[in-house]
Order: sequence, then structure tokens, then C-alpha cells
Amino acid sequence: MSEGADGGQVTIYDVAAAAGVSASTVSRALTKPGRVSWRTAEHVRQVAAELGYRSARMQVPLSSRGSGVLALVVADIGNPVFVGMVRGAERAAVTHDLTLAVVETQESERAEAKALARLEATVDGFVLASSRLSDQEIRAIAKRKPVVVLNRSVRSVTSVVSDNVRAVKKAAEHLVELGHTSITYLAGPEASHADGTRWRGVQEAGVELDLRVGRVGPNLPTLRGGAAAAEAWARRPSTAVIAYNDLMAIGFLTAVTAAGRRVPEDVSVVGFDNIVDADLVRPGLTTIAAPLVDMGSAGVAHLAAGRPREGSTGEPVLLPAWLVVRGSTGRARASGRGGRSR
Repeated sequence: MSEGADGGQVTIYDVAAAAGVSASTVSRALTKPGRVSWRTAEHVRQVAAELGYRSARMQVPLSSRGSGVLALVVADIGNPVFVGMVRGAERAAVTHDLTLAVVETQESERAEAKALARLEATVDGFVLASSRLSDQEIRAIAKRKPVVVLNRSVRSVTSVVSDNVRAVKKAAEHLVELGHTSITYLAGPEASHADGTRWRGVQEAGVELDLRVGRVGPNLPTLRGGAAAAEAWARRPSTAVIAYNDLMAIGFLTAVTAAGRRVPEDVSVVGFDNIVDADLVRPGLTTIAAPLVDMGSAGVAHLAAGRPREGSTGEPVLLPAWLVVRGSTGRARASGRGGRSR
């Protein structure tokens, strides 16, 4: 029981009534988020925060001697994909009466390792978003300090990921329905594990849907990286591309348009992440929407609930991703400059 914004005592039953669930579901959502669906847990956390509810468990830091501070480590704070993760993590931190510190590593494995070493003694746990460290390094840290990994699956460490493979296959099915028979994947950073799962999705779609698939990269996950990928793609063009992320897709779209090609008439373009800018370019970018806010929220919630201390040997927490169709995808041309490739 806790005091709400109006000075009254907010109970778990008040949260349950407002959220439309049972009191036991509220208890599980706030202390054992893995026991309920991610959507239910997020809904309950939001309602609890709005009512000002704080359980006795929330009022105690992760460690009885802890600082009450968690570190969210991101590869590039300038990349919009991390904005959603930060927002979700911050919401969950507030709900659990924790402070969130955001650390940027500028896509550097060395900088990430150095930051973790410096912070290990002062924070209660780490949320690693798209970490560039090896699985072995992450497991070593997790033995000393609670760790949750976002956007990547690491054996024996609690991991929260979106269903990239299935989402990419949905994008490929959409392109096939439009008559496309060849797809080029615009790869992201070589050290990115998310890049590996997205490329695997393209490859599996190629087999299942009888598509010709190619790969360009690795590339920087930026507008400039997308422009560089456009130059490589132009040497062996396909009728459609799926980019590692939206920034690359927008960079690609801008570059091919400047070179005289039309989107989607000459080439259809699909991005990944559904960042705000995806709806601002023309044509609007068809993209795979990843549950970035929920990913960040789930990461902090699992840390706060103490689950990472127990270790994780099962499957990662899998959140759904979905396809958002806009104007950058269209029917494939039977002939012309957007020809097939291998």
C-alpha cells in the first residue's frame, strides 16, 4: 500500500480495478513480469505509475545496500532506435522507484567494456541495449552484477528481443504479393547481433518464398551508410531492398532518388524500427515496427524483479514486431532498371 497523488492510500486492489485485472495479476506484473504477457505487464505498470502506487518491494532497491541506480548502455544515442528504449526504461524505473543512468558507447566494444568496468561498483544492474560485447564478456559481467540484454539473445542471461525473423518474413511476403522476385538486404554493422537475425530472416524468406536474395555490407547504421549501400546496390540492382534500419533505408532512398531512380517504381524500400522520421520522408517509408518502448520497459522490470540474479537458461523474452506499409513499396516492374539480381 502507498500514498497516491491525492494523499490517499493506493492499494494493489485499486490498481487491479483500474487496470481491469485481478490483484494476483498486478502482483505478478510488478514483481515477476515473466509470469504474465508483456502487454499485460506494461499496462499494469502504467496504471500503477498513474495512481502513484509503490509496493513494499518497489521501495527497496535491487540490493538492500544498493544505490537504486541502473545503467542503460546504448551504442549510439544519436540513433532514434534507442530513444524508444530509453523512454520505456525510464518509465519502468520511475514505477519501481529507481534512477536510470544512460551511457553511450559510440558503437565501440572497447568503450562499452571500459564503461561497465567503471560503473560496476556504483550501480545495481545493467541494461545493455544492442551490446557490442561478446556473449562470453556479457556472461562474465552477469555473474558479478544483474544484467538484462535488449535486442539480442545471450544464453544464460535474461534477454528481451523482438521477433525479427518473423517480421522480416512478413516484409518479404508483402514484397512477393507486389510481384517482387529479388531482394537485396542492406546489412548493418558487422558486430551487430540484430543484423545477423535480420539477415537470417531474409535468407529463410528466400528459400520459403522462392526469392533471389543478395546482401550489401556491412554498413554504418546511418544515413551515410544507407547512401553507401545504394552505390553498391546500383552495381547489381534488385527490385526491392530491406534495410538493417530506417536510417539506412532513408539514406538509400535519398541516394537512389538523387541518382534518377524512382521509389517505389524502380525499387521498393523497406526499413526497420519505425522511427518518427520514417513517416516524414517522401514517399513514406514502409518499415518493420519494433516494440522499442516495451523492450526498454521490460528490461528494467526484469532487473527490478530480481529475475536476472537467478540466471536465465530458457528462451529470451520475445516481443512481437509488425509491418507498417507506406508508400515506399509498390508493384515490381516487369523490366527496366530495377532488374533481378543474385
